[in-house]
Amino acid sequence: MRALLERSEQAVSVTEVSRSAKTIFDRLSSGRQDKYVVMRNNAPAAVMVPVGVYEALMDELDDLRVEMTARDRLASFDRSKAVSHEEMLKRFGDDGDA
Repeated sequence: MRALLERSEQAVSVTEVSRSAKTIFDRLSSGRQDKYVVMRNNAPAAVMVPVGVYEALMDELDDLRVEMTARDRLASFDRSKAVSHEEMLKRFGDDGDA
């Protein structure tokens, strides 16, 4: 895992966030800064990233969850309990009343 702080200019105190919020948000949204690690009592308290980065992280996390679920289901798949496509259409198919 990458280090939380890659460069010293990524660290910002809670006080500095309070005092310079507009500048910090402008730097993040413009791409001039990739992230800030907010420090509180000399310990990381939060990480601030641009919205696009956050959305990409959440999308990747969702994809990994779906993949994990699919792998779990494939590992426990019992072919003897499988239902054919034809049987599914008979049970749940469109009856033409749409």
